[in-house]
Amino acid sequence: MHDFPGAVAGPSRRFLLTGAAALGLIGASGCNRRKEAKTETSAAPAAPSGPSEGSLEWAVAGPWRQASDKARDQYRHPMETLRFFGLQPRMTVVEFWPGSGWYTDIIAPYLAKGGGTYVAALFPEGPTADPAQAALNAAFQSRFSADKKLYGTPQFTTFGAASGPVAPAGTADLCLFLRTIHGWMAAGVAEKAFSDAFAALRPGGVLGIEQHRLAPEGDQDPVAANGYVQEAFVRQLAEEAGFVFVEGSEINANETDTKDHPFGVDTLPPTRLTAPRGQPANPEFDRSKYETIGESDRMTLKFRKPE
Repeated sequence: MHDFPGAVAGPSRRFLLTGAAALGLIGASGCNRRKEAKTETSAAPAAPSGPSEGSLEWAVAGPWRQASDKARDQYRHPMETLRFFGLQPRMTVVEFWPGSGWYTDIIAPYLAKGGGTYVAALFPEGPTADPAQAALNAAFQSRFSADKKLYGTPQFTTFGAASGPVAPAGTADLCLFLRTIHGWMAAGVAEKAFSDAFAALRPGGVLGIEQHRLAPEGDQDPVAANGYVQEAFVRQLAEEAGFVFVEGSEINANETDTKDHPFGVDTLPPTRLTAPRGQPANPEFDRSKYETIGESDRMTLKFRKPE
């Protein structure tokens, strides 16, 4: 055996090179895995933005709502108002005279997702029905029956001087009077509205009211021709029907509303009359003062049917 320089170094060197190559492969493999992991992480779907589907926030923010309706949220505060009334997803809710459906566009989708029931007590129908109200009824039913995925299956009844029950007795969890009492005073059916709501509600059910508010020192017009009603009078009507007052809120208050407008509350947004109702609009009427005021000062009241 010859012990000359390099006789053993060859194989050891080959071993070292092989080991280094292996380490290189391992390092490259690990690097590749890190790159793949990074790629997988970056490709992960982004967390959903916005309120969760079916929540009240989702319904208020709904893209199906018209821009002109959303613009009024600053005055009507739908989120705070409906929470104040205690709206829950599985409730049966009766809205009296919903008009064109400003609140329906929020409440119906919310109840449809939550398993609740929305009932619209529309304007009275029949041979003597007001043509404008009949047209609103038809447009309302067409609109809110067309998209069952969004609005579910709303129920339609009517409320008026000769109408029957708005819902089977004791089945509603929440009844809503939203800027409607002055119209009922003019039609002579205000007492009937409170009585019909009381009959429809289950024991413990809630009556929620939003109404243009007359100053306490103001003289109450029996037909509320200017649209404003005293809070004390509304509370009296409710209590005479059997309701118990729970609480009031200033959610929809507007202390800049002077309540002395030439065409009543309809001088203010959103109606914006510039002449008496039924007369042609007056292009010379200065609306700047009324636009600055915004929408009316409103009471927001909560009543309960005794257990």
